Amino acid sequence: MSPYHAKDITWYHFHKSDNGVMVHPSDGKAWKEFNRVHLSFASDPRNIRLGLCTDGFCPFDMSSNTYSCWLVIVTVCNLPPWKCMTRPFMFLAMMIPGPKNPGKKLDVFLRPLIDELKNLWSIGVEIYELKRHNVRFRG
Repeated sequence: MSPYHAKDITWYHFHKSDNGVMVHPSDGKAWKEFNRVHLSFASDPRNIRLGLCTDGFCPFDMSSNTYSCWLVIVTVCNLPPWKCMTRPFMFLAMMIPGPKNPGKKLDVFLRPLIDELKNLWSIGVEIYELKRHNVRFRG
């Protein structure tokens, strides 16, 4: 709901790398292919693009315990590079605890989150739109 952050949501649309160096995910082949396949979504730069990150850590002394936790974090990819991976724009979606990493079973843990994201993609959700810099999820 901040006009300051709302204008940053479309930053990627107006700042393209012109020297072939990837400075933002929007410069990559995957982003461009997504735009080609999903023209209606890509036509509005205000549509929010989310990234999914995961990594594990050992909360205890590694020499005495093999217990681990795996964090799954959702990030907003539309933002400029200096904001993309900062605390206010990273959302902890889930934490997977266990005696060892989830390995090949990671998809079982991610299933509820993926279902929710698919629902967001197909149905969308209404959110508050700022008067000057509209921001919205698909829907």
